[in-house]
Amino acid sequence: MNSFKAIVIKEQEDEVIYGVEQIGEDQLSDGDVLIKVAYSSINYKDMLAVQKKGGVIREYPMIPGIDLSGTVVQSADSRFQEGQEVVVTGFAMGMSHTGGFAEYARVPADWVVPLPENLSLRDAMVFGTAGFTAALSILALEKNGMDPKNNPKILVTGSTGGVGSIAVKILAKIGYGNITALVRKERQVEVAKSLGAHTVVFPDDLGELKKPLSKEKFDYILDTVGGDVTSVLIPQLSYGGSMCMCGMAAGVGLNATVLPFILRGVNLLGIDSVNVPIEKRPAIWAKMANDWNIAGTTLVDEISLEEVPGTIEAIKKGEHLGRTIVKC
Repeated sequence: MNSFKAIVIKEQEDEVIYGVEQIGEDQLSDGDVLIKVAYSSINYKDMLAVQKKGGVIREYPMIPGIDLSGTVVQSADSRFQEGQEVVVTGFAMGMSHTGGFAEYARVPADWVVPLPENLSLRDAMVFGTAGFTAALSILALEKNGMDPKNNPKILVTGSTGGVGSIAVKILAKIGYGNITALVRKERQVEVAKSLGAHTVVFPDDLGELKKPLSKEKFDYILDTVGGDVTSVLIPQLSYGGSMCMCGMAAGVGLNATVLPFILRGVNLLGIDSVNVPIEKRPAIWAKMANDWNIAGTTLVDEISLEEVPGTIEAIKKGEHLGRTIVKC
């Protein structure tokens, strides 16, 4: 194979630098399946990956990109054949294993999901890790009683970001009509409404964490940001309500008491999209390809590998909206 393009992160003295380079196949991590990457996408974790103390990458050089879609070039595993279209998200990809921001990737076969019918390689990355996380979050809330027939009051935090925007779009598509979107900036209001939110609120509208129990405002909360936002919202859950948590953009700390849990019977549900067992993944992707398919109508930009740094900077500054996919 000739050389090909990839974004490479390197440690240089006390700095972390990254950019597009020409590399060879021998610079890819080991694996059973070699994939010609069609698309990757940019996620919050990818922004952390290029920071000096982002907590994502510990060994350099590394190719970032925690997800990809593409076509199998070679496979040492009989489950996959040359020319087959596939999706890979999570596990150690883009962290300790070279990732999706490259024209080729090599991964273990146990990380690979066949591309489901009714989903293109491009649309698979419109969902990407963000969509996979949003789907896991909605499934967890529905497992804990959320049902469109009951018209529950639902709040989505970080509603115009990657996970949040897809979550709002899916919820609206499958019949939830009482969706409140939490935004930080005025310009995000119309975006949230266009995604399907019925009501839009700002952090100041939530009040402060003064009492261990507040007025019951929301039956279910899909929280993508963590930190003080989560702390303020737990006391506002309705009796028997549930909140799922999948992000930490607002911090990793949690200020809470046991009272909402023992007096209202609320549930706090952790969402991990990285290490979901491979045997459970095809069913989730099939749901996104069919009943939950919003890929053609969600907020998305398409960029090249060379344009990745600009989007990374926008995420870092809190100025990024929707999804950005990378054509490799």
